[in-house]
Amino acid sequence: MSRLKAQIDRLGDLIVGADAIVVGAGAGLSSAAGHDYTGERFRSIFADFEEKYGFHDCYSGGFHPYETLEEFWAFWSRNIMLNRYSGATDLYKQLHDVLADRNFFVITTNVDHQFQLAGFPKDRLYYTQGDYGLLQCSKPCCQKTYDNEDLMRQMVALQRDMRVPSELVPQCPRCGAPMTTNLRCDSAFVQDKGWYAAADRYRRFLKSCKRKRTLFLELGVGFNTPGIIKYPFMQMTYQNPHATYAVVNKGEAIAAKEIASRALLIDADIAQVVGQLLRKDER
Repeated sequence: MSRLKAQIDRLGDLIVGADAIVVGAGAGLSSAAGHDYTGERFRSIFADFEEKYGFHDCYSGGFHPYETLEEFWAFWSRNIMLNRYSGATDLYKQLHDVLADRNFFVITTNVDHQFQLAGFPKDRLYYTQGDYGLLQCSKPCCQKTYDNEDLMRQMVALQRDMRVPSELVPQCPRCGAPMTTNLRCDSAFVQDKGWYAAADRYRRFLKSCKRKRTLFLELGVGFNTPGIIKYPFMQMTYQNPHATYAVVNKGEAIAAKEIASRALLIDADIAQVVGQLLRKDER
């Protein structure tokens, strides 16, 4: 038996044997699902922006200082349609099937809504960093967000020469300031009622896990914002002698030495691991 297969079998046993599973998902999970922000996927949608401005990925394009809001929204409407409204990926659907009958909760820094698109219950999800599918006031004048799907579809359909029609540029219905994306990039990020409700559900789930056989399952979490998932997961594992910390992340499967005896570190492609877990369940 290969080492990787043994690790995947061990992870499967941990999932089955856990009283509770806390899933922490980072950008590496969506990347493994095919949501690359660079390469051919990027160029197929943003070749004109790449040629004009010289950036080579969606992330850089999102921070570019565009001269007009019409151009800003030309980029962002394409970006949102590509990464939010293109449907659920196979990997997220498979992960859903692996966890479907388990007592789990998901915390994620991803903003692409893939968990909900794949069928995960909304009341078991906590999106800490926002959602591509929401707009907010840029000031902000209030802690309120707005669904954007219809507007984004119009922007993509009607934009010309890397600009959307001026009448489509969104303004806050309360104060008239320009709207922007509901993504945590500065202190203006809006945490609406839904955000706080999800945060409260997450806290209550964690409280219920304190004395249980809990699996902290980290998928594709790097060191960009380790204080949200990675460090708390390791700390909670350390504090609960019945907990196990499992990481699946190619190139970044590590754990603190204090929990090494209760850590499973799988340095492999997430899609391969989840696919084998699903096949193991089906046998």
